[in-house]
Amino acid sequence: MHSTLANGDLVWLVLALLAGGVMTGFLAGLLGIGGGGVLVPVLFETFTFLQVPDSVRMHLVLGTSFAVIVPTAISSFRAHLKKGAVDTAVVRRLAPFIVAGVLAGIALVSSVNGTVLKWVWIVCGSFIAIKMALGRDDWRISNDVPDNAAIRVAAFAIGLVSTLMSIGGGMFLVSLFTLCGWSILKAVATSSGFGPLIAIPGLLGYVWAGWGNPELPPFSLGYVNVLGAAIIMSASVLAAPLGVRVAHGISRRKLELAFAVFLALVALRLLVSMF
Repeated sequence: MHSTLANGDLVWLVLALLAGGVMTGFLAGLLGIGGGGVLVPVLFETFTFLQVPDSVRMHLVLGTSFAVIVPTAISSFRAHLKKGAVDTAVVRRLAPFIVAGVLAGIALVSSVNGTVLKWVWIVCGSFIAIKMALGRDDWRISNDVPDNAAIRVAAFAIGLVSTLMSIGGGMFLVSLFTLCGWSILKAVATSSGFGPLIAIPGLLGYVWAGWGNPELPPFSLGYVNVLGAAIIMSASVLAAPLGVRVAHGISRRKLELAFAVFLALVALRLLVSMF
């Protein structure tokens, strides 16, 4: 895309982003999960429709996704913290390793091509899809979150992969905490504490990594499309309640299976896009 847009192109840009925002909000409300898990595939299709060059498309998808995630991550953490559901000691203990993983991810983003980023999503998205399909919440490796080298390595890896996938880390952290014997509520609440630690530096990192790239579409700051983020945020907020209403008529197990199928299709779509 060029640095300027004709009026007709601008109309298509806004309409495509509005449609993407509606889809994001509906799926987030329906499947009970926001962030990159829904945003990345929606943005990928939107930017494909808008013919964003393949060389920057996946980077732009991930950076713009982080721009939408940041306010959501902060809001979610504040809400859980207000209810006293966050284990702040664990957040403080693992925060340095999560942030170190994010910084490593940012360094990788600036040096890898879109194909590598797609493969990260394909592999990790497929892993999450399999876990959701199995639906096992009773697996345990301990009775509490340990304070050892293994958990620190896991935290670093989650920060790294979450940055490369543009997600708030919740999908991995909730799984880790429930494996360590926590209730799903405590796991979700505490994982929200890491959302801002991943999303904020992740957003700034994608801006830095893409700064000055001539192939980026208009209204972009580095690998973050500001117009896209603003439109998608607005549209998704309006569409989310519809997804929630539909979700309330479906069992949790069916929602898990729906999300597993959704992620599997996203992984397949990204795989096909490389051939």
